[in-house]
Amino acid sequence: MALATPPVAEETRQFKPFVPASQSPAELTLRAVLLGVILGIVFAASSVYLALKIGLTVSASIPIAVLSVAFFRTLGRSTILENNIVQTKGSAGESIAAGIVFTLPAILLMGYDLTVGKVAVIAVAGGVMGV
Repeated sequence: MALATPPVAEETRQFKPFVPASQSPAELTLRAVLLGVILGIVFAASSVYLALKIGLTVSASIPIAVLSVAFFRTLGRSTILENNIVQTKGSAGESIAAGIVFTLPAILLMGYDLTVGKVAVIAVAGGVMGV
């Protein structure tokens, strides 16, 4: 049986970006940064709890993006770039927490003594370096 070939479009469509180069909408705003940090903390805490309880975390990227859009819709106008900042910050916070929670038990099993201060320094250093 021969496969049907898709019809060839007579006209080619031009790519139209969401944010044209001629525009410069707000991106790194205070409300985007604050919401990203808050959602990052909430999802980091839930990720740590899940990781320690059942040994697995959930990618927070999509839930944070959905919550960001919903939150900004209730406040009024927002840009797609602000939502991108919130999603990136929140997802980064959750990823750092997951990285910490899966390495700390191994460090404890090797016999090292950890304090809250050492864990905080390791987490901040890893976050700043992008590890």
